[in-house]
Amino acid sequence: MPPDAPDTMNRSIPAQQEMPFAFVHGTAVTEVPRDLYIPPDALEVFIEAFEGPLDLLLYLIRRQNLDILDIPIAEITRQYVEYVDLMRDLRLELAGEYLVMAATLAEIKSRLLLPRPVVSEEDEEADPRADLVRRLQEYERYRRAAEALDDLAREGRDFFVAGVDASAIEPWRPPPLVSLEELVAALADMMSRAAMFSAHHIAREPLSVRERMASVLERFAPDGAGNVEFTSLFTPAEGRAGVVVTLLAILELWRERLIDLVQTGPFAPIHVHGRP
Repeated sequence: MPPDAPDTMNRSIPAQQEMPFAFVHGTAVTEVPRDLYIPPDALEVFIEAFEGPLDLLLYLIRRQNLDILDIPIAEITRQYVEYVDLMRDLRLELAGEYLVMAATLAEIKSRLLLPRPVVSEEDEEADPRADLVRRLQEYERYRRAAEALDDLAREGRDFFVAGVDASAIEPWRPPPLVSLEELVAALADMMSRAAMFSAHHIAREPLSVRERMASVLERFAPDGAGNVEFTSLFTPAEGRAGVVVTLLAILELWRERLIDLVQTGPFAPIHVHGRP
């Protein structure tokens, strides 16, 4: 070997290291502990679940593509009993219906093995498998119908109904297009309506009989004496209300004997005399 050749014989060859099968608190574990205890129920095997003995029997028949009208009772019975024993070994809850079906298969098998008595064609004994075949056919029809119903689209599983909260949506309405002619016509209509409801309130000037009595007495001297013409006590500018109030004041003064009404002759002027 030449001296300058690489020393390939002394080079270390990479090897696969042992892989840990678990990590406990970050530490790799490569060997199984000797004191490790695995309980018998730690490992559970889930096999295909059946809804009843007829479902299991139909499964065994369809798995082997057997004719349901010509069931080999011996082979089906053997497989059925093996499945029941498996359920017992796995400590599964075994319903009594499975045991009843196993007993029924054993009875059919024994009846097929026994020699049949010679009878006429009219009284020919029926096939012991006939009742079981009828039950299997009826169960298969119901099962297919249930599968067909299950394949239908279902709300919440295959499709979902779309919905939206309409209360949070504020409708937007575009403003109406109003022309100037329509605006003027609407304004004119409102003006005509306002003219129909317009009213003018006239307030009456308050006239008091007591105040008018005091004003009449002021026409006399301070001591109450004097003579005043009756017509001079009235003010025509006050209208009918002023004339009535003045007349009531004079009559009230006359009733209280504060003045006297005097007339010198027929159709003569009436004078009002004050009493001192």
